[in-house]
Amino acid sequence: MVKPVDKSMLKSIKWKRFELDFKRKPYIMGILNTTPDSFSDGGRYQSLDKAVEHGLALVEAGADILDIGGESTRPFAVDVTAQEEMDRVVPVIEALSKKIDVPISIDTIKARVAQEAVRAGAAIINDISAMEHDPDMVNVVSKAQLPVILMHMKGTPSTMQIDPTYEDLLGEITIYLAARVKVALEAGIDKSMIILDPGIGFGKTVEHNLMLIQHIDKIGALGYPVLMGPSRKTFVRKILSHVTERRVKADDPEAELGTMAASAACLMNGAQIVRLHDVKTFAPMARIIAAISGYDHCQQD
Repeated sequence: MVKPVDKSMLKSIKWKRFELDFKRKPYIMGILNTTPDSFSDGGRYQSLDKAVEHGLALVEAGADILDIGGESTRPFAVDVTAQEEMDRVVPVIEALSKKIDVPISIDTIKARVAQEAVRAGAAIINDISAMEHDPDMVNVVSKAQLPVILMHMKGTPSTMQIDPTYEDLLGEITIYLAARVKVALEAGIDKSMIILDPGIGFGKTVEHNLMLIQHIDKIGALGYPVLMGPSRKTFVRKILSHVTERRVKADDPEAELGTMAASAACLMNGAQIVRLHDVKTFAPMARIIAAISGYDHCQQD
């Protein structure tokens, strides 16, 4: 069942020349990895030309936000230097920011990378460590006056999937995110610029991820827009592997179909933004779900 959206809980984010009006519609964030080792599409968009081409295709397909990352955050990923990460993302951001009219998000945990990405044209900072990894990130975000995405992760990419356990999954995640919001506010980051991400797949089991999707409202109760990123994640592939009786890989068609189902469930349960690889397939689904849910942009005469 798709529940009508509670518009009283939805606000908009306005900055520079951009606006995310969450009363109008839910938003799709398209993923552009410029890494050689991401769990899905790693190595496909390392060259500048291919990365820009793919970014343009994602926007043409319906991406409302373009999320560009230069360091893999897959389980057991190896860290890269700030310079290497900047070499991968800054030229792409510079090129795309001149060609598209949707905000570009920089997916990084490093303040220096975020700063250079903003100079190149990035308009959102997406930090999977919720500004904990690099103490300077708080100052970069505050000075830039841009939206920031604060995500929950148990451990680090190299440790997060080693037997993740919780006594109270939803309680622990909401307490953590509330604490990171407090840090942001105390640093002068405007309340209207904060987006929360409970971190699907980041230090969670299959059961944990399913519970998060079922209870997005618990995260939303903190009073901030919620982003969910289930795209091609391990929990989707594990569920499908049981059905197919073979190992489903990230780029298999089954993984994409599973992603569509998980992403649809995220919207149905109250997420304002979904982050995924295959924008073209999901965009029509998102439009129908939004219409049923009663978003203003989707009302028909």
